[in-house]
Amino acid sequence: MDAPRGIGTFAVWDYLVFAGMLLISAVIGVYYAFAGGGQQTSKDFLMGGRQMTAVPVALSLTASFMSAVTVLGTPAEVYRFGAIFSIFAITYFLVVVVSAEVFLPVFYKLGITSTYEYLELRFNRFIRLCGTILFIVQTILYTGIVIYAPALALNQVTGFNRWGAVVATGVVCTFYCTLGGLKAVVWTDVFQVGIMVAGFTSVIIQAVVTQGGIDNILSDAYNGGRLNFWNFDPNPLQRHTFWTIIIGGTFTWTSIYGVNQSQVQRYIACKSRFQAKLSLYINLVGLWTILTCSVFSGLALYSRYHDCDPWTAKKVSAEDQLMPYLVLDILQDYPGVPGLFVACAYSGTLSTVSSSINALAAVTVEDLIKPHFRSLSERSLSWISQGMSVLYGAMCIAMAALASLMGALLQAALSIFGMIGGPLLGLFSLGILVPFANSVGAFVGLLSGFVISLWIGIGAQLYPPLPERTMPLPLETYGCNSTFNGTNVMTTTEMPFSTSAFQIQNVERTALMDNWYSLSYLYFSTVGTLTTLFVGILLSLSTGGRKQNLDPRFLLTKEDFLSNFDIFKKKNHVLSYKSHPVEDGGTDNPAFNHIELNFTDPSGKVNGTRL
Repeated sequence: MDAPRGIGTFAVWDYLVFAGMLLISAVIGVYYAFAGGGQQTSKDFLMGGRQMTAVPVALSLTASFMSAVTVLGTPAEVYRFGAIFSIFAITYFLVVVVSAEVFLPVFYKLGITSTYEYLELRFNRFIRLCGTILFIVQTILYTGIVIYAPALALNQVTGFNRWGAVVATGVVCTFYCTLGGLKAVVWTDVFQVGIMVAGFTSVIIQAVVTQGGIDNILSDAYNGGRLNFWNFDPNPLQRHTFWTIIIGGTFTWTSIYGVNQSQVQRYIACKSRFQAKLSLYINLVGLWTILTCSVFSGLALYSRYHDCDPWTAKKVSAEDQLMPYLVLDILQDYPGVPGLFVACAYSGTLSTVSSSINALAAVTVEDLIKPHFRSLSERSLSWISQGMSVLYGAMCIAMAALASLMGALLQAALSIFGMIGGPLLGLFSLGILVPFANSVGAFVGLLSGFVISLWIGIGAQLYPPLPERTMPLPLETYGCNSTFNGTNVMTTTEMPFSTSAFQIQNVERTALMDNWYSLSYLYFSTVGTLTTLFVGILLSLSTGGRKQNLDPRFLLTKEDFLSNFDIFKKKNHVLSYKSHPVEDGGTDNPAFNHIELNFTDPSGKVNGTRL
């Protein structure tokens, strides 16, 4: 590498590109606020009137899963720990299949807006409330971090104004969510996926040119031990191995794709179940594309800095600043392109935040307002949904401000996602897959799963795993023209967003810390899910769960699977919004006819769901 020149800074063009991205997103919101008669009902606002088609929904699912944490974090992860991260490609496939074949059929045939409505139908209102509150807390925490993390990283490298960025993204998001509802969220996501791929592509192409071809990048990566695809060590304490990524990753991501309101709300908004499944499978291609881009960016990052690591040389202060640093290093001669990359990182943020805001509004209206104020008209519910979007938008910006004060809590709050997601996934699996599960089993299962997840999660924050567990690869600085002499190999194990404020220093390590707290972070969710399922099953059996009279619609039945092949027989039926069946032949499930379904008890619930 020749004598390193200074890296560039942000110029006017870059700000213009970034502002353009925000502006187009806002315009889409205004368009959907007035297109097709606007948002007449809360169903239009929250569910896009259930008329969405597969491709935009698929792109939207991809976009919202891809936050700036992915754009900045994955390349740094590959740079630091190697390309084993790409095994997630298999994980995504498993997650999509489980979501499409297990969770989607049940949610879709019930025609619900909030996934937590299912919990009341299957168990009782109290359990629905538990699920809703957990979701709201988890989402606001997560969203604040998603807004703040990129602002911080980009600010320190590019001098991009941190609070300007936080407020601008928060306000634009809230603006188009409030005006355009789910349709605006989905279509802005489609636009933002385009920006993300463009941002990644520009970096990759320029890196290939700078480094003299793909072969050079791969041989650098190979020599630096970065192409470590196969690590079949079954030890659950190793951070990333083939098994932790396949098993732990599948549980962690299924809790997001299968039962998280932000994702489920979108695919249930498709016009038919076939379109809904299709959207999940098309989204898989999107996930693979983004994964390939980010892993390759990480290898390019290593190739560029393999003999002079900017992190060790104190040019950047955290790992997630490496990617912006690379962009300013190799793209400084192209006005506007660094701006495109920042727009790419923020597109990830916008799409994640907008889906969270829309999901929070849906859950609040469906789970907390509708059951208590039954007399509200559709028009006023639509206004309330919009009010909720504004409120949650403001709360997410406030949460981002809080995140700035508790920098060390960032990693902790990201782990909270796994800690809360796992037990919730267990709760839904209990309802859908275990016919004899009852509300007692569900509640105690949820509670115990949650307690155990929190125990591991918080323990791992206080006593982080040792370097031989996380296995960071060496970083060299011998090529730097600085005061460093000789080979300076640094093997720190701090994660980005290190939670050092909470690490308890110089403690005699006990067996509990070295084994239980050192569990790979991907298994937090797995432990939560399995505990919830196991306790739930045992308790339901011992409290008379077999005696309850359940409506088969609340379970996954073999007809749900067989209906995949209906598309070859005749045109697929579009479900009506409410889950009551239509004429003969139009019932959502041919396994039973409408006479037994229409038998309701005085409270208006289908018989068999009151416990």
